[in-house]
Amino acid sequence: EVHLVESGGGSVQPGGSLRLSCSASGFTFGDYDMSWVRQAPGKGPDWVATISSGPGTTYYVDSVKGRFTISRDNVENLLYLQMNDLKPEDTAVYYCNVLYNGDYYWGQGTQVTVSS
Repeated sequence: EVHLVESGGGSVQPGGSLRLSCSASGFTFGDYDMSWVRQAPGKGPDWVATISSGPGTTYYVDSVKGRFTISRDNVENLLYLQMNDLKPEDTAVYYCNVLYNGDYYWGQGTQVTVSS
């Protein structure tokens, strides 16, 4: 059974940093692209970043390029999102996400709040 558990969220001031983690189990982690998706209050989910299997190619939504870095540890089955220079518009629940056997799986999410 696929299981994803996010952690590392919190409340920070604008300009601050957070590092999110996602622990994965139930599938061969290194064989799958992994993504971060966020959902702001009252809005639908928005894709943030993806890291591919294999070479670990990364992709970002324009609004986070240069501020966020997605990475993975295929030995420990961990996905990360380093978030720097956080802005109030980054406030959301952040989820890690995988497409496995035709279905999308999500964790329970971790709240990130950016406010002065």
